Amino acid sequence: MREALFWEKAESADPGAEGRTGAKIVVCRLCFRHCRLGDGERGFCGVRENRQGVLVTLVDDNIVSLSLDPVEKKPLFHFLPGTGTLSLGTYGCNFACTFCQNAHISRRVSDTGRFVPGERVRAEDIVELARGRHIASISCTYNEPTVFYELMSAIADKACEQGIRMIMVSNGCMEQAPLQALKGRIHAANIDLKAFSAATYRSVCSGSLSRVLDNLVLMKESGLWLEVTTLVIPGLNDSDEELAAIAGFIREHLGAQTPWHVSAFFPCYQMQDRPPTPPATIHRACLIGRAEGLSFVYGGNVRSSEDESTLCPQCHSLCIVRQGYRLPGFSRSFDGHCSSCGALLPGVWR
Repeated sequence: MREALFWEKAESADPGAEGRTGAKIVVCRLCFRHCRLGDGERGFCGVRENRQGVLVTLVDDNIVSLSLDPVEKKPLFHFLPGTGTLSLGTYGCNFACTFCQNAHISRRVSDTGRFVPGERVRAEDIVELARGRHIASISCTYNEPTVFYELMSAIADKACEQGIRMIMVSNGCMEQAPLQALKGRIHAANIDLKAFSAATYRSVCSGSLSRVLDNLVLMKESGLWLEVTTLVIPGLNDSDEELAAIAGFIREHLGAQTPWHVSAFFPCYQMQDRPPTPPATIHRACLIGRAEGLSFVYGGNVRSSEDESTLCPQCHSLCIVRQGYRLPGFSRSFDGHCSSCGALLPGVWR
């Protein structure tokens, strides 16, 4: 383990206590939580710890998931389509979503209080693996990349040297200083916009809607390729009004050509009391997004989705056909131009 990034010393809440002169109290500045930690305490994420007045990360070289995925699985539909991405994750998360699909890693440390080491890695080994297998990108995903910021940063620096693109799949609640420090080092991101209600974010995710919205705008302005995902949960965020509000925000603040993925929910973790999202609801969400003026709205997590393929916003011709993560008939020579009218679709195609 090593010293973490983005923290500071703080004055003790009890300056009269023996040994607590302020030197051993630290405040983490990596995410919106600003965890204030005494000696030996861990942050909400479970993987950043105060060691005698120094904040250390427990996951700077410790991963628990590593696999080769299609980039469409992130999901990213307008970023190097048809390529593979080397995906990795660690323990820990700065959210506590009751419907988390990866709670076995994201909440394991916080739920049990125990840290179980995973596989030791070096950033250069991850990049060399991707380079040696001609993998186009590396994705920080599965749990929340914010909590393994140091590892992500180190990989990004080495990947950029090799011409390998970097992807971040995130809840979007990083602090703005560390987010700005990633400019030019992260090339694409898919951000979860879980709801359009501050109360839902607080009660169901222990998160902050306002910070996500601010960061989405900041990421768009930074020039990275941005796509947004909403997991549509029956009775929670599936009303016409809330879906329209999310689509309206994307159109107004991120641009009408920003892809929006609406994905079906399946019961998991602590949210077992709701049914799976019906395919009809996902199609309705896609129609709402398009009615709000979005050019690219995609349905996910449903079989035989009629909303997976990319249509030209000018002439409505099929440009990319998708069947799940398969792209039948797709050629890597595709340069983003519609073969029917020649319009250039937004995205990173090569």
